[in-house]
Amino acid sequence: MMAGFGRGARGYPRSRGRTWSRTGPDRATLGIIGTICAVAGFFVLSIILGPVAVVCGWLAMGRSWAGNRSLPALVALVLGAIDTLLAIVALAGAATWGNGMF
Repeated sequence: MMAGFGRGARGYPRSRGRTWSRTGPDRATLGIIGTICAVAGFFVLSIILGPVAVVCGWLAMGRSWAGNRSLPALVALVLGAIDTLLAIVALAGAATWGNGMF
């Protein structure tokens, strides 16, 4: 018999099905990255950094409105949305006849 070959999960608490993947950044880091992107988006590349901040904030909140939310995640989400909206308005204004003069 090959007793001990399979061993099971008793001696290995981090075996399959017991934990999640730890390859990506954690929620606190995503919230901070999103907040930095949102603030930087007010000055440069708002059409790119705004949606990045929204996505980082949403992922940092755990893709849900329920539960406890961290402040950096909420700030990233709100400022990223404002940033994206302002960038869309600026692009729409730049595309009008007369370059927004009339």
